[in-house]
Amino acid sequence: MMTLCDMAVDVLTTADGRGKTAKSRDYAGRWFAARAAGTPLAIGAAVPPLQPARPDAPELLNPRDVPKRKPGSPQGRIALLHAVAHIELNAVDLHWDIIPRFAHVPMPMGFYDDWVKAADEESKHFNLMCDCLEELGSYYGALPAHAGMWRAAEDTVDDFMGRLAVVPMVLEARGLDVTPGMVEIFRKAGATSAVSALETIYGEEVGHVAYGSKWFHFLCGRHEQDPKEAFHTLVRKYFKGALKPPFNEEKRAEAGLPPDFYWPLTEIV
Repeated sequence: MMTLCDMAVDVLTTADGRGKTAKSRDYAGRWFAARAAGTPLAIGAAVPPLQPARPDAPELLNPRDVPKRKPGSPQGRIALLHAVAHIELNAVDLHWDIIPRFAHVPMPMGFYDDWVKAADEESKHFNLMCDCLEELGSYYGALPAHAGMWRAAEDTVDDFMGRLAVVPMVLEARGLDVTPGMVEIFRKAGATSAVSALETIYGEEVGHVAYGSKWFHFLCGRHEQDPKEAFHTLVRKYFKGALKPPFNEEKRAEAGLPPDFYWPLTEIV
């Protein structure tokens, strides 16, 4: 019987994007079926790779070297969907990685429920983006993508609270800020499939940021730390540069991120 950590490592070591997300969704289904039956799977222990397996394409470039394309053109809209697909695939791995990476830290079962659900939803999001790309005659891997996405995972490889602060509470929260603008780009272009897919992503990402905030606050309580001070310290340590407004304050609040968490980080100290 595979443990949850075994499942996570199997996803992380699968290179093909569609294959990775198929495993992710299958394992999430098994996890929740076992939970519903009252026979939860063991968390277990397994060693995750420092970097997840990746397909041969897309070519991964330094973020500065990824070509900029205007979103008003068909090629620009394909590039935007490709970038979102790349982000979603990285998110699948990030959410599975947190489970075995920090399995030595005792956590409530709800922690695992949340991150398995988040990984399952990110898998759905990746497939939605792939479907949209294919509808436009392209595919994931057709364009270069940036190699910076996994850096946050490597930087926080041994810092549980740092991982929660930077990945869901900074990087995923950024998605709440920029997705409404992307929806408008595709709405103006009459791209109904992309609008529907991005609206699905937008609705579900609020939950992922909320999971980060919830478990960050949980660990702060366990270690008797002030959450706001701890968040500012960790983001300044692991996130390069300042946070950039404008912020989607309404959705951030829904996710448990009050303004005094992120506004002070708009200035480099």
